[in-house]
Amino acid sequence: MSGSFRLTRVHADERGVTHFGEIEVPLAPSGPIGSLSEPWTAGDVVFRTVAAETDHDWHPAPRRQLVVLLDGEIEIEVGDGERRRFRGGDVLLVEDTAGRGHRTRTLAGPRRSLFVALD
Repeated sequence: MSGSFRLTRVHADERGVTHFGEIEVPLAPSGPIGSLSEPWTAGDVVFRTVAAETDHDWHPAPRRQLVVLLDGEIEIEVGDGERRRFRGGDVLLVEDTAGRGHRTRTLAGPRRSLFVALD
């Protein structure tokens, strides 16, 4: 079994306007343990809980990071006006570290997530 693992990307263009994109991480067969990607170099790991009524106005990401939603549901709006919903099990690659950033609204919570800092 091989294939790919799809991530949603949040990134800023050269003008600082954020957009959504998609990334396909290639997977290679690894025997009975399934299919694996090449390793990604990572730094700090942060666990987070957020109350159901928590919303975050426009903000850039503090660093390039993976965000793994463990439960709950959010809506993210990017600078070009597009909005998408994400829930437990979704993985985002957040790279909008400059510019206006993105806005996050909690739709169902409380929610738990895991942040993995990337080099």
